[in-house]
Amino acid sequence: MSDRVRQGRDESEEERADRMWSDLIQEVRVTQTGVQILFGFLLTVVFQQKYAELSGTDHTIYIVTVVLGAAATGALIGPVSLHRLVSGRRVKPQAVRLASALTQVGLFLLLATMASALVLILRVATGDSRIAWVVAGVVVWYLVCWYALPLWSRRRHTTR
Repeated sequence: MSDRVRQGRDESEEERADRMWSDLIQEVRVTQTGVQILFGFLLTVVFQQKYAELSGTDHTIYIVTVVLGAAATGALIGPVSLHRLVSGRRVKPQAVRLASALTQVGLFLLLATMASALVLILRVATGDSRIAWVVAGVVVWYLVCWYALPLWSRRRHTTR
């Protein structure tokens, strides 16, 4: 037996696609739940009495937030539909790449939805025009958690 350390996995392209698909679907389940709950709450706002009291700017922010939430929901549910429509067609590696791209778009749209919702909530709750700094801080936090740390880890720990 060799003293050489084995690197990587001994798997075919199809096995790798199966594994990656399974990982992706688990990741999407987490984000789907969050975005669907957020979207559901957003849909109820328009039926509250206070909605009529919002300024025109706040109405616009609300509409943008709902549209972003709907778009995020579509992108994050997209991989499930993709899998159903291409299942058994021997295109899993391509489907995994497309589903991964949809998930990335969905995560970006979720970030935009969260930022927009935060702007609206803080405007209504505080009436303070300086909330942009708080929202910017939260967006930076999301960017660090969702992109900067994973990209740093990928760069630091990926073997050539």
